[in-house]
Amino acid sequence: MRNFVLRIHNIVACTRTISFEFFPPKDKSGMIGVLEKIKSLKSYSPDFISITYGAGGYTRRFSEELIMQVKAEHDLEVMAHLTCIGHSVDELDAILRRWDKSGIDNIIALRGDLPKDGFRNSNINSTFQYASDLIKFIDENYSFCIGAACYPECHPESISIEDDLSFAKLKVENGAEFLITQLFYDNDDFYRFVERARSQGITVPIIPGVLPVLSAKQTRRFTSLCGARIPSNLAAKLNKYENDDKSARAMGVDYAIKQVESLWDYGVCGVHFYVLNRSYSVSKILDSLKLDRQLI
Repeated sequence: MRNFVLRIHNIVACTRTISFEFFPPKDKSGMIGVLEKIKSLKSYSPDFISITYGAGGYTRRFSEELIMQVKAEHDLEVMAHLTCIGHSVDELDAILRRWDKSGIDNIIALRGDLPKDGFRNSNINSTFQYASDLIKFIDENYSFCIGAACYPECHPESISIEDDLSFAKLKVENGAEFLITQLFYDNDDFYRFVERARSQGITVPIIPGVLPVLSAKQTRRFTSLCGARIPSNLAAKLNKYENDDKSARAMGVDYAIKQVESLWDYGVCGVHFYVLNRSYSVSKILDSLKLDRQLI
């Protein structure tokens, strides 16, 4: 019988959550290192750990292996990522049946990255083209708690903020019980997004995603990929530490402390940290803040 207490939608209803996202290793030898990072952050009592879905078949196997190990050996609730790009409905169904039998309760359903030439000239085998389609399929056939992604500053492929918000709403209508945002560095962008979402009737929990700066180059690359804006005050600091990753990381910790503190004061239901398989920055942030997780 499925444990409904461990569904993220229900966890968020009882406490303000802290969660961490990891990605699978590229090979078997990297598994130990990832598990060590997860173990090092376990002392912060995360409400759940999310494991991303590998871009290729080889790393997808390690995604599943990591999910099962964290669930079974580390007594941590896991949110498994699942993307529909590159999968037939039969393949997706087989994955979901395995996860269901293994006791996975929570899934975040995503589209995944498109091939560089899109669908038109690709041999990619995909039954579903959108995350909303995958969400509907899971909701109609399984009892997982389903999460979805959202974009405070608009998805790079959306034609407008209104258009993007309609896709977020469709995900919820199709069965998503909570949303986790893409990274952002200006909290006002998140606050405006929440206000717009609520005005459109989106009532599910919206968990902000935070990525601490690790280097100037990496931050620019990630924001470029997801369409996030770098505010002028952060841009100046990135320029200052362009060739000094150690100082950039220290600055990133300070910046994230202020960012999370503001989000917590705003009353967010939780914070989801994009760890990038590195525990140092998140440890420093949480040691500094000592967040009260009681509901307000």
